[in-house]
Formats: sequence, structure tokens, C-alpha cells
Amino acid sequence: MLKVGGLNLGNPVMLASGILGSYVSSLNRIAEHAGAVVTKSVGLKGREGYKNPCVLKLECGFLNAVGLASPPARDFARELEGFNRLCPLIVSLFGSSPEEFKELVEIFEVADAFELNFSCPHAKGLGLEVGMDFDLVYEIVKTLKGKTEKPVFAKLSANLDYVELAKVCESAGVDGVVVTNTLRGLAIDIVAKKPILSNVSGGLSGKAIKPIALKCVWDLFEEVEVPVIGCGGISNWKDVVEFMLAGAVAVQVGSIFYYGYDVIQKILEGLKSYLRINRLSLDEIVGLAHKR
Repeated sequence: MLKVGGLNLGNPVMLASGILGSYVSSLNRIAEHAGAVVTKSVGLKGREGYKNPCVLKLECGFLNAVGLASPPARDFARELEGFNRLCPLIVSLFGSSPEEFKELVEIFEVADAFELNFSCPHAKGLGLEVGMDFDLVYEIVKTLKGKTEKPVFAKLSANLDYVELAKVCESAGVDGVVVTNTLRGLAIDIVAKKPILSNVSGGLSGKAIKPIALKCVWDLFEEVEVPVIGCGGISNWKDVVEFMLAGAVAVQVGSIFYYGYDVIQKILEGLKSYLRINRLSLDEIVGLAHKR
């Protein structure tokens, strides 16, 4: 059993928010092997998101501008009542004020923990735009830590001064930080001579952002005391080992699910073999590369 910010995980590989996270049937399937599952981000009111095309596969990953499409919070809470509880359920929340986040926490009694979306790069007035206001982030985290005893994690973006923002979250009492969300990107159709995504720009995920996410984890391990969860471009067990050597206590995987539902099982098999061959435990490899 692995303890991360007060949350007990069966293993260090979690489902990232925004991937297969709107319906409990998908979450239940992934929960059979995941250390935890994170839902798609949800707000008080439902959002339609952006019109198609909103997702584009690239050679180096994926570009998306879904626009935080989600059902209303109370509808989603009813959907999550069918969760199988095979692993912890982390509900990802978005909002623009401490009051909104506080109301969301009250709605999701089913959650084992919460992840605060301060990092979505393509939703006006939400996500990354909230994360830019460090004073607001402090008030949101502080308010929620006074409201719930459940773990509260903050998802940060490499597009911001993530070290300083993590320190702000830490001072407000956050239980851990997740880094990074997708990064701002753009694709243009040279025949139509215009951007491909309906929102013009979107968030880049997949292998292309792995080195950036890894550097974020490295920096945060050296600068904050709270647990760091790595996210961005992880596609196999070697990537997981890298992130843990850099200082991540756990990781989240997302885009790799494009290739099948069995990715977590494959990652865990490789990770176990690596630890056995090197005669190391999970705890021993976290941050080990810093002792070079």
C-alpha cells in the first residue's frame, strides 16, 4: 500500500483527469488495476465545450480543445454513485471562486479526494486563468482545507511559475501537487490555410511534453515538501521509473489510453520487474536521481 497525501493507493499509477472520466462504466473498468482514478473536471453548471474538431492526433501526441465539457455537478455526482470502489476516486473540480469550489466539495460526498484544476489551458476564466492568480489559488485551497478532511491536490501547469504556485498551495495546506496538465499548442491546415481546432489553439499532451513534465517534477521535489505526482507524456514503465527517480511519488497517465485499456497492467508489470532486478522498493527510488 502506498500513501500519497493521506490517500492510500494500491500502486503508483493513476488515471489522469479528462481521459475516459465522464462515465462510471469506464472508471470502473480502469479501477480494476489503477492506483486511483481521477474523473474528468466538473463544475457547478454543465458545459457543452467547443465544437468539433476539438481533438487532433499528431505525430508527437495529441492536441485538444474540448473546453472542459462536462455534465452539471449534481448529475455527475449521481453518475459516480455507481463507482465500484476498487481504488480511490479523485474528483477533479473547476471553478472561478472559493465559493464555487466549496459548493462542489459539498456535492461530491462520493469522492475519496479532490483535484483542483488550476491548469487547463483552453477554458476562458477557468483552469490556467485561475492558476495565474496566486492569491485566488491560496484562498481556494485554504477554503477547501477548512471545509473537508479529504485530501486536496492541486493540478499545476508548466505554463506558469509552477514552483512558486506550488509553494502557495503548500502554504495554504494542500496535500499534494500534480504537474503538468496539457501545454498550449496550435496546428494549422495548410490546405484550408486556417487553424484545425475550432477553438484555434488547444492543449498538447503525449510524448512531446514528457521532458517538460519531468523537469517540473525535478524542480518541485527540490522546492516543496508535499508529495509530487507526475503527469505528462508517460507511456510505459520506463517513463514511470524516470518520473519517480526525479521525485514523483506517483504518476498519472492519460493519452496512452488511446492505444488500449490494458496500459496500466503493462506498466505495473515492467515496474515490478525493474524494482526486483535492482533490489529496490518504490520508496527507495523516489528522488533517487537527486543523490547523484
